[in-house]
Amino acid sequence: MKIALVVPGGVDRSGTDRVIPVLLALIRRLASRHELHVYALRQEDARGEWELCGAQIHNVGTGCTRWRALRAIRAEHRVAPFTLTQSFFSGSNGLIAVAAARSLGVPSLVHVSGGEVVAIRSIGYGGRLSWKGRLREALVLRAATVVTASSAPMVASLAALGIRAQCVPLGVGVDDWPCRSPSPRAIPGTARLVHVGSLNRVKDQSTLLQAFALLATSRPGVHLDIVGVDTLHGEIQALAKSLNIADQIAFHGYLTQAHLRPIMEAAHILVMSSRHEADPIVMLEAAMVGVPTVGTAVGRIAEWAPDAALVAPVGDARGLARLIESLLADDQLRLRVAAAAQRRAMAEDAGHTARCFELIYAALGGF
Repeated sequence: MKIALVVPGGVDRSGTDRVIPVLLALIRRLASRHELHVYALRQEDARGEWELCGAQIHNVGTGCTRWRALRAIRAEHRVAPFTLTQSFFSGSNGLIAVAAARSLGVPSLVHVSGGEVVAIRSIGYGGRLSWKGRLREALVLRAATVVTASSAPMVASLAALGIRAQCVPLGVGVDDWPCRSPSPRAIPGTARLVHVGSLNRVKDQSTLLQAFALLATSRPGVHLDIVGVDTLHGEIQALAKSLNIADQIAFHGYLTQAHLRPIMEAAHILVMSSRHEADPIVMLEAAMVGVPTVGTAVGRIAEWAPDAALVAPVGDARGLARLIESLLADDQLRLRVAAAAQRRAMAEDAGHTARCFELIYAALGGF
């Protein structure tokens, strides 16, 4: 098959910086069996092309991006026809994939894996905040031949809007992120927590720090590593100081996978405080290295609870602190949750994701 995959970015020519690792793992597997052309809307400002993971990357660049993406897909279709188009995320990516498919007379697949179909007005987040966004999503998701989503809660959210979607969980590439068995805590009384995600309103690090402050009063030996780009201009660091926990927290900023790995392996628990998630992928990466997740009841975190993750309501700092304490107080429980999470992450790895999509491609081949 010849496939046009539309993505926002995450496919930098370096293969390490400004990438979405789970996307690269999927691209590598699809490109090994199909002719895959990836159209990145804004990876770089200027138009460009390069090879990555066996696929041909077409960077559309800024300025009339949608129109230029459509033209690029149509031009490649004239060289040899595409079998189908697909988008990673809906929004503008989905709009381009669906419009291109309609003009070429081929089927389209839109994968929802973010905040496209939510509206959290208190923090200005979500694809359905404005009437334009709601109209765009309605048009894209109803025009797509097939809609997929990363988790059961996302499928349910789409169903509530009248959109029938199939669940295709995104998976981690075991070759890029090898498994490591869960291991006991070596030093009683100490504990390392890790949080991975851009510092922003939807990840809700304010709730994370409030939970950590509650925990730190009874466990002075606890430490928190926070990994992610700071989009809040020091607000979370200032909150840590005001809560008197700054000396127990390390802010690492953005890290590549190679630099994230040792921090993740050293952790005992991943803590996610998000107000919305489709996955999150970092939970799978933690599970692969034997680290269980305590988080809010969103996305795949909620889907994995209670056996493979522990969840508290969104915004519930006390609930998060209690759950973290329960795992730190009972290492056998922590190891059981970690083992269950690892089994699920391995069963839903990048190979599984590719096979799920290929089953859909095969069905669409007779469209």
